Amino acid sequence: MFKPMSFALVFSGQGTQHPAMLPWLADDEHVRDTCARLGVDDWRRALADPDWAERNDNAQTLLTGLALAAWGQLAPLISSPAAVAGYSVGELAAFSAAGVIEPATAAALAPLRAEAMDRCAARVPGGLLAVSGISEPELERLRVEAGLELAIRNGGPNAILGGPLVALENAERMALAAGAQCTRLRVNVASHTSWMRDAAESFSPTLADVPFRAPQVVLFSNAGDRIRDAASARAALAAQIARTVRWDECMENVMARQVRCVLEIGPGQALARMWNQRYPSVPARACDDFRSASAIAAWLNSHADR
Repeated sequence: MFKPMSFALVFSGQGTQHPAMLPWLADDEHVRDTCARLGVDDWRRALADPDWAERNDNAQTLLTGLALAAWGQLAPLISSPAAVAGYSVGELAAFSAAGVIEPATAAALAPLRAEAMDRCAARVPGGLLAVSGISEPELERLRVEAGLELAIRNGGPNAILGGPLVALENAERMALAAGAQCTRLRVNVASHTSWMRDAAESFSPTLADVPFRAPQVVLFSNAGDRIRDAASARAALAAQIARTVRWDECMENVMARQVRCVLEIGPGQALARMWNQRYPSVPARACDDFRSASAIAAWLNSHADR
């Protein structure tokens, strides 16, 4: 019998996937199913090829499957989280972890989501650009002049812009000239912008045929704040494809649950780093920091018991 624990679970998006991610992850049925969907024998070896890793369909399918596997291997060692949220495509795994959809359903939806987005990108090739180090007014002026949209709002002058490739190139030149730091994300679609509106509209009927349930734990969405029932969950998963990810609000909502620590599941430490900068009194760690599932469970137990 596990003690009650007060921790939040957040699932990463794509863009920082790497061959050494999740070093403790065992080769279970979720991992094998993911490899089968992708047509690869070894996902780590496949990720070593940058061209393969950056393909939208590969990334979304792989990261969703691995996140489901990671949570499946970790969940038996701990109690339920106090709050769950996902960043961009991380919402598929987050909704599954919250009991809204089955893991197999989330895994099957990932390539369909990517396919809908890739159809839009074929008409207007685009991407994402992370910008930081300039003021919010400067960032907004740059966005408007370059003809981009705010794809992800991380808080303060720290945002991700999305749009067509030519506009991204212009924005990067302008941002560097203004003294900003810029990083082109390893994403080849203009996620969470109006250029993905057709993808959101075509993904919605796909979700209409999927069994959804009300969350079993507190669940926050990029597009719909707290998710309380199956209908709002279904609507949010479609809408977020073409809407700004309000991650700053997700973090505020999670913090309001008075959690004692935060665990990020996925590649890298981007979400944990953002959380620690915003809320240094409540520690966050990423699964990439650990060498075993038992070590993650021990860290959660040391911080989240109440």
